[in-house]
Amino acid sequence: MKASIKSKVVLASLIAALLGVSTLSAVGAESAASVAKKGLAELAKGVYSTGPNGEKAAAASSLKFTAAELKKLKKMKATAAISFHLTSDWTSGQQAGLTKRFGELGIKIVGVTQADFKADVQVSQIQTLMAKKPNILVSIPVDGQATAGAYKDAAAAGAKIVFMDNTAAGLTVGKDYVSVVSADNYANGAASAYLLGRKLKGKGTIALIYHAADFWVTKQRWNGFKETIINKFPGIKIVDEQGISGPDFAGDAQKAATAILTKNPKISAIWAVWDTPAEGVLAALRDAGNTTTKIATQDLGANVAISLAKKGPVIGLGAQRPFDAGVTEANLAAYALLGKKAPAYIAMPALAVDHAGVLKAWQTVYSAPAPADLKASFKK
Repeated sequence: MKASIKSKVVLASLIAALLGVSTLSAVGAESAASVAKKGLAELAKGVYSTGPNGEKAAAASSLKFTAAELKKLKKMKATAAISFHLTSDWTSGQQAGLTKRFGELGIKIVGVTQADFKADVQVSQIQTLMAKKPNILVSIPVDGQATAGAYKDAAAAGAKIVFMDNTAAGLTVGKDYVSVVSADNYANGAASAYLLGRKLKGKGTIALIYHAADFWVTKQRWNGFKETIINKFPGIKIVDEQGISGPDFAGDAQKAATAILTKNPKISAIWAVWDTPAEGVLAALRDAGNTTTKIATQDLGANVAISLAKKGPVIGLGAQRPFDAGVTEANLAAYALLGKKAPAYIAMPALAVDHAGVLKAWQTVYSAPAPADLKASFKK
């Protein structure tokens, strides 16, 4: 029996040698899966991001109202305006959450804008929204410096400002604005790193396409991804990093990915800072006829979700929870109307999404069933 086992081990070693495979690589693959499992479990336990000024994150569940407060809010007949930076599945999710919760609180939305990621356009839009004299302004600044004056004017006019993701420069929480709400972007970046590390079995070459701007949340997800790869998967080497600044994020990412693929045609994977740039990477892979390079990203947009569902290039992502964030922003605005002290920063927990969980994740992210085309794309 012992001789037989020994013979099998020798035979397996010879086969492995002939195939260019070592027992070490198998151990590495097992280790990568174990590292990913432990890391993702750890991320699920808490929030790892801090606020724009280093604030510790509070939980959305900490916001509570009495029946008397809700009755008082509805009698106010307050109004709200919403200023987005661009159009995406994320903004649609945010708007859905805001609309639902504002409706429940008796607050009327008087205007919604999106600025195509152009600061001058957003400044003009905020001025137009403020002409309607809303009691509340919920917004994500395109550029914290360039738009600061518009937000300062809105605060001076009496609007209760709640920021999504990013804040404007020179504004003070509790004085000029109520709070800021974001995803746990560091953890979402880390989640995509763990999913990619698992898929690559702990070895390979990758490139990163990051947001080349002073944008707090995209910096956090970039750091979360990069630090996790470096610290947890030493067998994966980052061979290139390309920054994009928009506003054509898909087009810019496609150009960056094309340059990466030209220099590294056999690269294992490319990470994109959110789903729209990831769409550009998908286009670059199609143009190159590349069917082997994988993609990891952030945000559960429709196109990357379909790629994930049909086992395409997208292998996993860290998702935000925009619907829940919208509900939370509405609650914070209501706190301000009531004169209640609000936490300076609230973060939604990270959500790791792989192929197996993509349909369920859509419901979690958008508080709506997965669309028909996504369901039809799913391969078991």
